Amino acid sequence: MIWARAAGARAIGPWLGWAVACALLAGCPTDEPVVDVDPIVDPLSRPAEPTLSPSSFQPSDDCAACHPDHAAQWATSSHAYAMVDPVFRALVELRRADFDGAQDSFCLQCHTAIGTRGGEIVPHFDWDALSPVVQEGVTCEACHRVSALERPWNSGHVIQEGGPVRGGIADPASSPAHEASFSDLLTGASFCGGCHDVIELGGLQLERPYEEWTEGPAPEEGRPCQSCHMPTTTGPAAVGGPSDRSLHDHRFVGIDVPLSEGFTTAAEEEVLRTRIGALLDGAASLDLVAAPFVPGEVVDVVATLHNHIDGHNLPTGSTFLRQAWLELTATDADGTVLYRTGDLDANGDLRDHWSSLDPYGDADLVSYSSRLTAADGRPELFPWRANEHSSGSIPPRHARTSTLFVPTSADTPGPLQIQARVRLRTHPPHLLRALGLEHLVDRVETWDLATASLQVPRGP
Repeated sequence: MIWARAAGARAIGPWLGWAVACALLAGCPTDEPVVDVDPIVDPLSRPAEPTLSPSSFQPSDDCAACHPDHAAQWATSSHAYAMVDPVFRALVELRRADFDGAQDSFCLQCHTAIGTRGGEIVPHFDWDALSPVVQEGVTCEACHRVSALERPWNSGHVIQEGGPVRGGIADPASSPAHEASFSDLLTGASFCGGCHDVIELGGLQLERPYEEWTEGPAPEEGRPCQSCHMPTTTGPAAVGGPSDRSLHDHRFVGIDVPLSEGFTTAAEEEVLRTRIGALLDGAASLDLVAAPFVPGEVVDVVATLHNHIDGHNLPTGSTFLRQAWLELTATDADGTVLYRTGDLDANGDLRDHWSSLDPYGDADLVSYSSRLTAADGRPELFPWRANEHSSGSIPPRHARTSTLFVPTSADTPGPLQIQARVRLRTHPPHLLRALGLEHLVDRVETWDLATASLQVPRGP
């Protein structure tokens, strides 16, 4: 399934969307002025003036005193990595240069909601001058002080300063440290959508895992995002508390292994890799079909990738940066390569538009990721410079079929051997080089989601 979204007005708020609609459609009251709204200002997530004080939020070390296991898990997570991730920081700096700091708060509205709403994320802010709790990114109380969800995208959470610490335990015990209360909001998929669905200021939809979840079978089957990304165990929620509590893992495992050396220990990194492998195990399968070949004729190889994930597309998230693709090689009985697609150039890049060594050298490349396009029709790497976003990702429990054409000659010996796999990685090397982070290329993990092989006999 391929979907495409062009820039619109949704992301900059219903108030501006209404104003634009009234300007374009007949029947609107002519005496109502069209308000000039600054698109970077959002009263909830990017307020013009602070709506809370970062100093009123506790850092994770304070939480660790009573919740050591949760805090230790969180410390290795992408939530804890949100403000120190060098790729994220480089993207913010590039966007900052493009807009002279005017849009510095857009990405930060999710990566540090407390800091953005607390007045610390201003144009040209200094990373090192941010208060410690702001530098913690998606810290404990950024989620556990949420009282409501105004919208399931672009930091749509309502954060209650000084409110109770909310969680998924139905009968929490308050302590001298804080008041505790139950909130079923934290156990629902929409809570995750509050930050993980992202819409650009111009209306371009960039990330939509929650929206994908609503389109799949998981909601009817009662499986929110937390079912896979926060699996449960049993134990005490706090030091000295009851030992029969149902606890959610706070590593929030996805497919990312931190690229910064030293963010996690070797042992912690190995745990992450193991858990990512378990999460991806069974996520997809690959089928190959081909009829017996006639020497000298083209062999049609049909490859079908099945997405077995019930909660979101394959891949999901920032698919315009992530790469998922089909690698397929066909050889004859002597081992001679007849055909190859999805292989990498010497820089580790796919041989597509972004390859500096062999641009468009792989005309048959099958990509399951998405593509950003600039106004002039050229591929674009950075979302704020794009005006169209098209995707080849596969919806939950759906499949995508591609046909590849393997050439043979009159003397090609059979049988043919077809080897294929679907690969996934979080960052393409060309992106890291464009951001001045070439030293991180070797740290990027590549996962094989599915493999398949096929022997094609010679026909009569």
